[in-house]
Amino acid sequence: MLENPRSPRVRAVAKLTKRPARAETGLFLLEGPQAAREALTHRPDIMVELFATPSAMERHADIREAAVAAGLEVVFATESVVDAMADTVTPQGIVAVARQAPTSVRDIFAGEPRLVAICEEVRDPGNLGTIIRAADAAGADAVVLTGRTVDPYNPKVVRSTTGSLFHLPVAVGVDLADAVARARAAGVRVIAADVGGGDFLGSRDLLAEPTAWLFGNEARGLEDDALALADLSLRLPIYGSAESLNLATAASVCLYETAFAQRTHA
Repeated sequence: MLENPRSPRVRAVAKLTKRPARAETGLFLLEGPQAAREALTHRPDIMVELFATPSAMERHADIREAAVAAGLEVVFATESVVDAMADTVTPQGIVAVARQAPTSVRDIFAGEPRLVAICEEVRDPGNLGTIIRAADAAGADAVVLTGRTVDPYNPKVVRSTTGSLFHLPVAVGVDLADAVARARAAGVRVIAADVGGGDFLGSRDLLAEPTAWLFGNEARGLEDDALALADLSLRLPIYGSAESLNLATAASVCLYETAFAQRTHA
């Protein structure tokens, strides 16, 4: 039983809430039963450590069974220790450490994908996590993150994906021009989501073909040089009085419209 919240082992885990420690170790933090369950189910190979209070293990016996099946020891800890490790105020008695396991952008486009989300300078962790979750739900083949996008292993991003981070390939730190070139070489059309783009409804038929959506910064959108890389730009119509759509909401619509079109024409 780990009992000292100030022990070196506890502090090492707690440091993973910060990007320098994640970059140095190649590890990241998982909090709560949902994240631990999804990781153990879909990517048990990346799991390094699992810490839990005895009461949490009683409530979530399936997680303990999955850990045992993965050859992962459950380390019991007090609530104060789990709280000290976690980024949230209420980590629900379970914290885990996992290895970062991004997919190379080369492998993503070598797999002949039909639907990909490319994120350029998406800075809000909640938005990025929601985009990854929406891409997963829409059946996308992968998510590609450029070097100017927030770290997907940020605890807030991991929580926002609700496990989708472990369901589909995610490339990290990619050069945007390289991603677009690889998409084009794979026969994938790159469409920028932009408020200054063309009519979305008039171009819906294009979405039945292999598509990579390019999403930009929450406040500024895509810079001119990024827009110039895309094959075309499209804007979602606003029928009411809203000034605009939240980035993650707009991305969800774009991804689902493409999923609908591709399945209708399959």
